[in-house]
Amino acid sequence: AGRFRGKRVVFLKQLASGLLLVTGPYKINGVPIRRLNQAYVIATSTKIDVSSIDVKSIDDKFFAKAKEAPKKKKDGEEFFEAKEEKKVISESRKKEQSRVDGELLKLVAKVPNLKHYLNAKFTLTKGVFPHQIKF
Repeated sequence: AGRFRGKRVVFLKQLASGLLLVTGPYKINGVPIRRLNQAYVIATSTKIDVSSIDVKSIDDKFFAKAKEAPKKKKDGEEFFEAKEEKKVISESRKKEQSRVDGELLKLVAKVPNLKHYLNAKFTLTKGVFPHQIKF
C-alpha cells in the first residue's frame, strides 16, 4: 500500500537496520531513494551491476528526521485556523538523489528495455497466479 505500490525499483544495498535501500531511479518512475522493509519486496531475475555506485554515505542517519519541539494545545478556533506546513526536502538529499540517479541512469541505458521495464507497474490480472510466475 502507499504511493509507490507496484513500482519497480533498483536495490542498492541493505542498511544496518535490516531495511533495503532502493531507488526508482526518480527520473524514470518517480521513486526517490528510500528505505523499504523486505516484506514489501518481490525479487526478480532482472539484474544490473550497481557495485560502481557509491552509496556509502547513505545510511539510517541519512533518513533521520529533525526532532520538533512539542506543540502546545490549541483552542477551538486556533485548531481550525492552523495550516499544516509542507515538508521541505533538504538540499543534501536532493543532491544525493541526483548523484545516484545520474550514475544509475548510465547503467540502465546499457541494458535494452530496462528503462521501460522500470517505468511499468507490477500488476496481477485475472487468471494470473503469483505462484506460477517466474520472477
